[in-house]
Amino acid sequence: MLSGAVGVLSIASALTPSLANRIDLVQGVLPPGLPEVARWVALAFGLALVWLAGSLSRGKHRAWQLAVVLVAGVAVAHLAKGLDAEEAGMSVALLAALVTYRKHFDVPGDPETRPLVLNMLALGSLLGVIVLYELDESLAPEDVLDVLTATATLLAFRTLYLWLRSWRKRDSPTARDRALARTLVEEHGRDTLSYFALRRDKSYFFSSSRHSFLAYTVLGGSALVSGDPVGDRSELGELLERFRGMAHGRGWRVAILSASEELLPLYRSAGLHAIKVGDEAIVRTAGFSLEGRPIRKVRQSVHRLHRAGYSAAVLREHEVGPELRKELLRVSEEWRGNWPERGFTMAMDELFGERETMFVVARDAGGKVGGFLHLVPASGGYSLSAMRRCSETPNGLMEFLIVEAIAWSRAHGAAEISLNFCVFADLLREGERSVPGRVARYGLQSLDRVFQLERLLSFTGKFFPEWRPRFLCLERMSDFPLVGLAYLRAESLLTPPGPWTRLRRAA
Repeated sequence: MLSGAVGVLSIASALTPSLANRIDLVQGVLPPGLPEVARWVALAFGLALVWLAGSLSRGKHRAWQLAVVLVAGVAVAHLAKGLDAEEAGMSVALLAALVTYRKHFDVPGDPETRPLVLNMLALGSLLGVIVLYELDESLAPEDVLDVLTATATLLAFRTLYLWLRSWRKRDSPTARDRALARTLVEEHGRDTLSYFALRRDKSYFFSSSRHSFLAYTVLGGSALVSGDPVGDRSELGELLERFRGMAHGRGWRVAILSASEELLPLYRSAGLHAIKVGDEAIVRTAGFSLEGRPIRKVRQSVHRLHRAGYSAAVLREHEVGPELRKELLRVSEEWRGNWPERGFTMAMDELFGERETMFVVARDAGGKVGGFLHLVPASGGYSLSAMRRCSETPNGLMEFLIVEAIAWSRAHGAAEISLNFCVFADLLREGERSVPGRVARYGLQSLDRVFQLERLLSFTGKFFPEWRPRFLCLERMSDFPLVGLAYLRAESLLTPPGPWTRLRRAA
């Protein structure tokens, strides 16, 4: 973008010496020290223009206002620091373009930041007056002035951030919206992730006919759509286009998280770029068996749990009584410890509250709950939402529970169970690969202690599932870094363990 190019040019010009004949002419006309000040202004304004490039590309009106001021200032600075007519000419050209195409910068800023910006401007102005007064009177020690100056600078950066920030507020669904979303999931939820759209931390955007919808949240200026849209397939293209129009009107990037391969043609026809981010493990219940050497480890775990006196029961949510509910919550709290509840696209935010969900509960010989699975309905079967167990239970309890869930599902006509989503599974699998691939695999393995990527893949692979690819769909490949960070935040993968997670759950 032109603003970024002018910014880079300004930075380079400020960091290189001016031509001797030009600087002599400037120094002979301007007051002493002014050319050096102008050089620093060109550097600062150049950095600011590079920073603004992303906001300008999304048509933000506030970014345009600031850019007009900066470009005019940097043009003057180029002339004052060394009569750099070429750089000043580029700046004037950018200023002309900004004025000519001003109608394209119509995305409003976050209305909630206006009072905050005014308050910070007032506070920053007060600090600035204090610094100037103290300098003029030489009344304050140098270290005090340094603190005041640093504080004023930080306030200025914070004010600019708030001024340019995209809308953070998303539309909260009404009770009617939630009821309609539930109906559409029940009637049209073909994907294994459709039910997770009913999480309470998601907003809904409906088609004009209200026969289809998508679930989303907004983090860091990115509108993250959770899984595929749900509803009438014939209007999903129109739904996506309307949503993108709404998002762009609020300055949001748009990304589809965990998109299915089935709808990739739709996303690509809309101009989105698809990146494979992992594979979903699907067990076909009819073909699953504990017979044979390859699955012997799972078979041994099941036999070990049976010998230890463990049994399993499958219960619907409304069949869980008060005492059992307390036991399940106790097991869940013990399993999680101080870690936050993870999952956004492939997990529910609460264990209870949805009558259609299922629990597969393991009890020891004395009737004490040792662990459980939480399942939600999906097209053709169920999707695993959570796995929890007590620390003192024997190894292999989760394998035991999954085998029991598969057997129950097969007996009740469910064709498949979605187990887990394994991120970057292709990179983590063993085998010959390129040098960049091996480097990427090593990097992912180094993160396994925190994110358990390789351990999850190894555990899930024990059941010999069918692997279905999942994709991250972006409007621009340059959005990947910021969308990736927002994705990690949504999944709570950037939230460290700590006592605040318990406090938040209690609240």
